[in-house]
This record gives sequence, structure tokens and C-alpha cells, in this order.
Amino acid sequence: DVPDQKYLCSNCNNILKKALQTLCGHRYCSACLAWIVRNNKNPVCQKCKEEDPSTLSEGSLLAEERAFSDAAINKEISELKVHCVTLGCSWSGIMKNFEEHQSLCEYALIPCHTGCGHMVMRKKLADHLENGCVNNVTTCQKCKRSLSSSEYQVRTFLCWRAKPEPCEPVPRTPFPSQGSVIPPIHLKTSSKEKDGCWFSEVGCSFRGSKEKVKEHEKIAVGAHMLLLLQHIKQLKASLCSPAKAANGFVPQPELNTKNKLHVFENIVAVLNKEVETSNLEITAFRRQSELDQNIIRGLELKIAELHRCLTQKDAGLSSLHKSLLFSEQASYDGIFLWKITDVGRKLQDSVTGRTISLYSPAFYTAKYGYKVCLRIYLNGDGTGKGTHVSLFFVVMKGDYDALLPWPFRHKVTFMLLDQNNREHVIDAFRPDLTSASFQRPVNDMNVASGCPMFLPLSKLQSPKYAYVKEDTLFLKCIIE
Repeated sequence: DVPDQKYLCSNCNNILKKALQTLCGHRYCSACLAWIVRNNKNPVCQKCKEEDPSTLSEGSLLAEERAFSDAAINKEISELKVHCVTLGCSWSGIMKNFEEHQSLCEYALIPCHTGCGHMVMRKKLADHLENGCVNNVTTCQKCKRSLSSSEYQVRTFLCWRAKPEPCEPVPRTPFPSQGSVIPPIHLKTSSKEKDGCWFSEVGCSFRGSKEKVKEHEKIAVGAHMLLLLQHIKQLKASLCSPAKAANGFVPQPELNTKNKLHVFENIVAVLNKEVETSNLEITAFRRQSELDQNIIRGLELKIAELHRCLTQKDAGLSSLHKSLLFSEQASYDGIFLWKITDVGRKLQDSVTGRTISLYSPAFYTAKYGYKVCLRIYLNGDGTGKGTHVSLFFVVMKGDYDALLPWPFRHKVTFMLLDQNNREHVIDAFRPDLTSASFQRPVNDMNVASGCPMFLPLSKLQSPKYAYVKEDTLFLKCIIE
């Protein structure tokens, strides 16, 4: 289904993956937010800019520790109806099952794991390995040729027929009457030679240590079946074509049948044993796989818990860092000096709308007095936009507001200091007691009030004055 806008990332515009919500209310993929913060010195929410640049505030600044996981949206996204777009695949379902389908999709193109460089459909990988993969080769122990898996089984039998291994003499069981004899198959059922395969007597030429033999028996089942088939065909030909002895007697049918049964019983016994061993190994592998999966799930839960703890500690450290900065910069006597650095860059950011205003650190009129701060628009605001520097006074919610008289009625004086101590810019005002800006704050801070035309921009940038020196300016606020 076409997804709602709320399910899309504010950065990449794709379906949110591990959605995070910022303080301004917009959502980002966790990876997108990390990328934006990492690659921008002062990252601002793009959606806030697009919607209304004039409403940009401190909440529009992006930081990973100021965003939180949006569990509700993540749950809704996991239930979205989706379908596989791989050509030929008809799968459809919900988003939370899609990743599992991607790892199993029969029509998906995947690289051959042998490193041959081919991309093949998952369902055709076995055929590719069998017939087309140049890297999927096995060396014949007899002729030392490199062969594909389909050629290997045939070549093993042909090499054995052409050059069989020497072995101990096998006793032949003659019929009661004089005539031809049939060599019965002798498959070991109780013990193995140290260096021989179970199927050495029907043509398997493999030799090695016990471990190598065991590994060989697991992977060469197809070749062993082919050897058995050829041996059975030979026996059948011998049994179905009775040869007359020199004295003219023909072997009795009953004895032929007994020999056949003896051969097939031996074959079935060996095959049954191999099947039983394989089943036991498969069961053991499944149990081990379940144990491994449980261990993995336990480790994933531990990692998630550690990640949550680290996130909390990072948030705590950030809060402590802010508190430390505030303690270092705070004033408690109603006189505050604000140093603003990188003025050129910040003025440009204000012109382009990247950061239209700056807030000063908070300060107090007295130790247990009003909590206030300053807000400056370097490119102006309201009637001063684009022509003046605008400077405002902000009353903030404080710890002791319940004990203070309201509305705020103290005279406020602004000063822009000339760093050559010649001509300071001074402006002052008394609060409008009916204005909401000076009532007891309900939110974190009241609406700013002050001087929208505090200083012409031409005067700020004029070389006649030293308001900006070494890309730094100083503002002073005095509350009487």
C-alpha cells in the first residue's frame, strides 16, 4: 500500500527504519539522524525549515541524545502490507516478515559462494554448482583430473574399472554342481580397515586416516551409490545369463535366487546403517542449532540492555555537561555579560535561515530571584528584519517563581560594548505589566520582548566602530 507521510523519514523520504522522533516532533531513521549529526556542525531539522523558517527554535536543533525511539510508529510500520518486487516472485505479507523473505526468496539474485563471480537465482544455485560453476571442482584420486561434481561420480567409477586397486583375495562360493561361479559382494559390517572406505570392495579407491575416511563417507554418498548400482548390474547380468559348465550342467535357479538375496541383504544393511547414522547426525545438528539460537537470542537481549544503559548514561552525561556549563556561566546579581564568537558565520546562518536566532545562557536577578535570558537575531526580526540587529529579553520558568511577585516589573538595560571603549550602544525599557511576556511563566519560557531595532547592521559591520573585533562581540544586560 502507498504509505502515509507519517511513515516516511524527514531526510531520505523512505519508510522509516528504527524511527526516532526529535524534540520538534519530526521523525528520522536512526541511521539518517546519526549521519546528519556526524556531517553537520549545527544540524537543524530540514522539515522545520521547509514548513516555516521563522519558527526555528532550540527544539529544531538535531542531536541523537535529544531524540527518542518512536515505538508506536515502529509497530505500525511493522504491520504495513508489502510485496516482493523481485521479478517472478509472488510473495506478499507484512513489513516485519519482509526481511526473512528477502533471505529466502527463490527468485533473488545472489553471488555464487565459491567466488566464481556469477550472480544466479537462489533456486538455480544447485544447478549452477552442478553444471556451470568453474570453481566447484573435485580432483579424481585415480587420474588426478579436476572434475565438476556431475563428472566426478562417473569418472570415479571409470577410473576404478580401468585401474582397480589391489586387494586381498576374495573367496568364491561355487555352486554344488560343476559350473560357473558368482563372486558375492563382501561389504564390511563390523569393522573397517584403518585406511579404507566401507565401499572399497565395490570400487572406491579412497585411502586415508580415520578422520579423512569419515569425512569422505559423508560427502561421497552419490559416488558410492553409483558404484553399488554398477556392481548390482554386473551381478544381475551374471545371474540372468547362466553359463554352462564344461560337463553341460546349468546352475540351479534356487541357488541363483539365494545368491541374489545374499547380495541385496548386504547392500540394504549397509545403506540402512548409513541412513541411521545420517539421521542421528541431523538430529544432533538440529538440537545444537536450537541451543545456538537460544544463546544468540540471550546475547541480543543483553546487547539491547547494554545499549539502553549506554543511551541513558550518555543522556545523563549530556545533562551534567549542560549543568556544568550553566554553573560556569550563570550570574546571580542581575548583571550578565554575553560573549558571542564566530559572529561572521552566525550572521550568515541567520541570513540564510539556518539559525535565525541565538539564546544566551540563563542568569538570575538574585540568588533566589527571577530566571531570565537574552535572545538575539543577528539579521533582525519583525520591523528590524534584514536591516538591524534585534535584541530581546526572555523571562524563564525558575525554581523560585512561587515566592516571587508577578508580573516582572524591573527595568532592563541592554548594552553592546565598543571594544575600544569609545561609544557603547545602550537601550533600556520598563516591562509592560499587561504583556504576557512578563507574567509568571507557564511553559519553559515566555514570549521574548525587547528591541527589534537595537542596532543597524551597517553600524555593526562598520570599520569605524569596534563592536565586532576578532569575530567576537560582547553584550551586557543590567536588571535594576
